[in-house]
Amino acid sequence: MSSTSPHSTSCYHCHLPINGPVHFHALIDGEEQPMCCPGCQAVATAIVAGGLDSYYRYRTEPAQQADVADILRAEYLLYDRNDLQQSFIRDLPDGNKEVRLLIEGITCSACIWLLEHHLSSIAGVKHVTVNLSQHTATITYHPESTKVSDLMLAVLSVGYKAHPWRQDKQEALLEKENKQFIRRLAVAGIGTMQVMMYAIALYTGADEHYRTLIRWVSALLATPVVFYSAQPFFQAAWRDLRNKRPGMDVPVSIAIGGAYIASLWATLQGNGEIYFDSVSMFTFFLLSGRYLEMRARYKTSHSSRSLQSLLPESCLKINAEGETERTVPADLQPGDHIRVMPGDSIPADGRVISGTSPVNESALTGEHMPVSRTIGDHVTAGTLNTENALDIEVTRTGQNTRLAAISRLLEQAQSDKPAIARIADRVAGWFVGAVLLTAVGVYYYWFQHEPEHALWIVLSVLVATCPCALSLATPTALTTVTGYLQSKGFLISKGHVLEGLPQITHVIFDKTGTLTKGELSIQQVQVLDTSRTEAELLALAAGLEAHSEHPIASAFPESSIAFTDVRNVTGQGLEGQLDGQVWRIGKPDFAVPEQTPALPDSNHTWLLLSCDNMSLAWFALDDTLRPEATAVVQQLIDRGLRVELLSGDNQGVADRIGQQAGITVCTGQATPDDKLERVRALQSEGARVMMVGDGVNDIPVLAAANISVAMNTASDLARTHADALLLSGDLRQLPEGFEKAVQTRRNIRQNMGWALGYNLLVLPLAASGWLAPWMAAIGMSASSLIVVGNALRLAKVRSSEGEHQHG
Repeated sequence: MSSTSPHSTSCYHCHLPINGPVHFHALIDGEEQPMCCPGCQAVATAIVAGGLDSYYRYRTEPAQQADVADILRAEYLLYDRNDLQQSFIRDLPDGNKEVRLLIEGITCSACIWLLEHHLSSIAGVKHVTVNLSQHTATITYHPESTKVSDLMLAVLSVGYKAHPWRQDKQEALLEKENKQFIRRLAVAGIGTMQVMMYAIALYTGADEHYRTLIRWVSALLATPVVFYSAQPFFQAAWRDLRNKRPGMDVPVSIAIGGAYIASLWATLQGNGEIYFDSVSMFTFFLLSGRYLEMRARYKTSHSSRSLQSLLPESCLKINAEGETERTVPADLQPGDHIRVMPGDSIPADGRVISGTSPVNESALTGEHMPVSRTIGDHVTAGTLNTENALDIEVTRTGQNTRLAAISRLLEQAQSDKPAIARIADRVAGWFVGAVLLTAVGVYYYWFQHEPEHALWIVLSVLVATCPCALSLATPTALTTVTGYLQSKGFLISKGHVLEGLPQITHVIFDKTGTLTKGELSIQQVQVLDTSRTEAELLALAAGLEAHSEHPIASAFPESSIAFTDVRNVTGQGLEGQLDGQVWRIGKPDFAVPEQTPALPDSNHTWLLLSCDNMSLAWFALDDTLRPEATAVVQQLIDRGLRVELLSGDNQGVADRIGQQAGITVCTGQATPDDKLERVRALQSEGARVMMVGDGVNDIPVLAAANISVAMNTASDLARTHADALLLSGDLRQLPEGFEKAVQTRRNIRQNMGWALGYNLLVLPLAASGWLAPWMAAIGMSASSLIVVGNALRLAKVRSSEGEHQHG
């Protein structure tokens, strides 16, 4: 099937627009119909094969709604197939699965609360995060307890529609939402202008002969505004009421619906006040505010979405004959060989097997200088090859790449809610209830005294006090600063980091790969077994170290010696079998526990190689301090923080590196248990500890610290347990992270103070009749936009050098 490229093609199954050529089709009613992805293609084919072709012919008819629900259930059941799950479900090491879904119909934070609480109640669901800006839900679940179809049906049961996550589908959904919003806004704007012209005639004393006609024309013009433009408010309000959690759309919907019905009744009766102009006007202003908020949210979340757009549309795969053929990255498998030409993006994680070329990794690390990559080096999907062709062996694809992991972590950070955000959501929920009770009281008072003013005063109260700004105060600020820091190479993966950084009192650094470059090299070899040569012993040691991810392993060359039953003893060393003998390399008391020899000196990191408890050779390793480490340590100290060094190396090496970095408290020969004990001891004294590390042996202390940061070279397990990642490997991002956290806390307080202050100020004004409904709509929208605008400043304000504030 040849690809077509119509200008305005949309998926025949899900109606989302298709950008670019159409690669997928399905035969429906004898015609090839365009499909946006393999998932829609498989579902459409299954629907036709099941004899349900009539679904596509009649799905727009209202009488077919029950059938639509049945079709959706059948569609969701298909996604339990393993072959359809590859693009949006990921297997986790603990046996659970993680699914990413696109959620259609999300409008505000109340939707987030509803989805998260409903999905969390399903058996087998471990964790749920819903992202407002990206319309995605990330769900961790146990496959034995629940299925992905159960999760998608649960989303459907509360009034939303779920799609499997795909980057192009996400962009299409956001584009569809944007266009729909513009249409609703256009209808409201045109309707408002027309109704206002007739309202002016009424206000200026039109002849009685024309007043009835003007009323009916106004009703006719306001009707599409209410039933089309204001439809999202009514849908969200009904969903909130049905789920017994009134949100901010409830008072807005009551205001719009109440004013329209009252005006329509007055028109039918031929007397009384009409409010068609006010209804149209504050619908238009509310939609304008919501639209600008939506665009701001998209802008703040653009960094995580743009990560996936770094992948190329196609790539060159090297076939068995050594020739290249064009394919899409989704079809690549681990073990495939690809060729990346100069100027092309790398489509998957892999290892260079031929060629040397600088690779620009700035989109992931924030470091704009290209890094040279040659044979044996690992490269990352989404990075840019700049000069020469590279042949690469694919190691990880799709959802398993480092790019996908970074994108997930960034989205998780933007979705996680710190305590202050959860408090704001609870306050907003109670506030809506208080507003509704207040509106009842206000209406009763005015109806007793001036009944002709009661309705529009209540409308003003309902609209003016809608807590939109309060709900936006925290998530907008967090999303903005998270995206900003990610662009600098500091990826926050847990929501509590920005809230917790200003409370940190102690920063503890690991040494190798953290304060130092982690580029260890063998400085000296002392042969203890004279029956073996230095080259032979080095090859044996390298064979064992090949099974380790620790930076120490990189100091050893490649080796063809294959050990079996290799065991990594955390913080000690490696043990393996060769020719029926037990070989060990690592700390002296681990390599030879019975008669441990003394270290040759205390100026290097020494590893001992042994065979069946016999010492064979010493290997002296050394590392160099990161060039920015000393300045970073001083900046942290200037902020009032206490800095310590905990290292598994001997005390002499720890003292030497600590002295170079300006750290006075240095502890050497620290096991993982020692590090954990030190952190817990500080915490028992009331300290708030940040741990910065990179190795497998740092996992326990990373998990125990109040905030943990892993370096870019950290093992996969260390990254999983860390709260943040230094993708750039540049320690200078730590002080900026502290400064941004202080700015964010200040910004959130400003936003919440403004939101609460505005609502408390405007309530008596609206209740006393000083605000017309359209004025209240402008005020509420302006309040939300002020909060969003204030939060967006976080992406532009740079840390002032020399300005250190420890909160």
